This record gives sequence, C-alpha cells and structure tokens, in this order.
Amino acid sequence: MEKDYLIAGLRIRMDTFGRTEKQAAPYLTETAGEPDLIINSDAEKLREKQPHLSLEDCEYLSTGGSFYRQLLQHDGMLIHASAVVVDGYAYLFSAPCGTGKSTHTTMWREAFGYDRVQMLNDDKPAIRFENGRWYAYGTPWSGKTAQNSNIRAPLGGVCMLSRGDTNEIAPYGGVSAVFALLEQTARPYYPGAREKVLELLDCLLREVPVWKLKCTPTTEAARVSYEAMSKEAKKRFE
Repeated sequence: MEKDYLIAGLRIRMDTFGRTEKQAAPYLTETAGEPDLIINSDAEKLREKQPHLSLEDCEYLSTGGSFYRQLLQHDGMLIHASAVVVDGYAYLFSAPCGTGKSTHTTMWREAFGYDRVQMLNDDKPAIRFENGRWYAYGTPWSGKTAQNSNIRAPLGGVCMLSRGDTNEIAPYGGVSAVFALLEQTARPYYPGAREKVLELLDCLLREVPVWKLKCTPTTEAARVSYEAMSKEAKKRFE
C-alpha cells in the first residue's frame, strides 16, 4: 500500500516493505497533499543483477537510489558521509568506504556526549539548498546500520577524512575538493543531471566551510575537528 513520508522536507510517496518500510516509519506523515517525489522500486530487476542480495536488500538499495536521483530536481543531493548534529549544526564526514567515517563520528559522541551529539545519518545524509542556505537531513537510507534521525539542521561544515598518524585539519577548496566531493555523491545519467551535480557542488563550496582532515581513531581527533569546524560555523552563520 502506498504511503506518504516527509523526507528531506519533501513529500515522498512509496509502497515498500521490509527494512525500508521499518526505517522509513519515523518519516510517515498523515497530512494530505500531492507528492513531490514518487519512488518506484526496481528491486526484482536489481536482484537479477545481484543474486547474492536478498529481495529486501534490493528494495532498500533501489528505493534509496530512486530518492537520491530525484532529489537533484529539488536542489538536493546525497553525500556519502557519516553526519552528526551538535549544538544546532550538522557536520558531515565523508571518505571512501572503510576509511573511518563512522569511527570518527563515534569519537565525537564519546568526546562530547551521546545526548549532545545526535546521529543524523551514518552513511547517506541528504543536503538541500533552501532559501539561500544549505541544510542537512536524516533519511531512512543509512547504509548497513539503522542510524538515522528524522531531523533537519543547518549545514555547518563538510569534512573529507583520511587516516593519519597525527590529527590535522585545514580548509579545503578548489578543483581537488570538487573532485573529492564528486566521488562521494550520486551521479545520475539522465539528461542534465551531471550539470546539476556540478552546479550544486559549486554552490556548496561557496556557501559552506569544507575541510580536509587527517586523523587517528581517537577522541583527540574529534576535539581537533570540532574546534575548527564549530568555530568557523558559528563565525560564518551566527
């Protein structure tokens, strides 16, 4: 049965099951209205290509892919990142799989408290440019875990993370930052999609502090990144 959800500030209509339905439950809405997006699943088709996956897993991947592809039409995109909210601002930590994104946000929670640091989305937060400002949203699609929250927060910073023997953070920009971010977002193939992705990334780099962090898997690394990122967010947005 089709149901309506409010995800990333948009009314989403979809008929789903299993893990997707369970994780989407906190996003359900009973208010009336026409959908901004309609999600149609290609789970059966995906399973033909990926027979090692369950139908439930294919549904999760298919619905998430449909959502993020259509999100571009609403000045939004996904960033492959682990995202937390602290003191009213969202901070995203992005890197290739296995680098330590989730470890770093866990260090934030251990350093500053699990009550103070909310997990927004542990793998695929949505970001949207609305009324001249970037916001980050939780979504039901959060990778291997169910760590996501149905909340919105102003985007205080994006950090490209890599492993290191010491903890060092610095502003990140230019062409190298564009390509680094491009590797961590969806790049749909429909006409105009690539141009839209680049347009949004250009806007993101102009409007939001972007950082490059080398770090160890420690709470000290969390303190280093928090000090730089929160200071700049407050300076720029308050």
